[in-house]
Amino acid sequence: MKVILLQDVKNLGKKNTLVNVSDGYARNYLIPRGLAVEATPSALNEMKMRENAEKTRKENELSSARKLADKLNGARITIATKAGENGKLFGSITTKDIADKIEQEHKVQVDRKKIVLPDAIKSIGDYDIELKLYTGVSATIKVQVVNQE
Repeated sequence: MKVILLQDVKNLGKKNTLVNVSDGYARNYLIPRGLAVEATPSALNEMKMRENAEKTRKENELSSARKLADKLNGARITIATKAGENGKLFGSITTKDIADKIEQEHKVQVDRKKIVLPDAIKSIGDYDIELKLYTGVSATIKVQVVNQE
């Protein structure tokens, strides 16, 4: 019997895949537990529509991430904060600070989790910060940290 899996099933397959199983396994285990549905023509059509919608959604996310990367690549932001005499900051610059400043200066929202800081920024200076916007899509911005007068 052919069934469409509604959830991942160990040793059988992933969600939204068509698998061939014995009739008893399908009727007595998979279907009653809501793990699968019988592969009727309407269910197969619905599965194809779901796959197409997912594919379209991913393509849209990728194109918007590329546009955002083009806009932000090479952008420069300046963050003014209090520092001591030797250039050490009182605290550090976080990904949230950088995300807020990008939104303020460039009118673009970037999730702070997508900002990659190799080390904490704890001194005045210029830094190249990478933004991982999507799988395989990233941008590099320049962050200048200056002393607040």
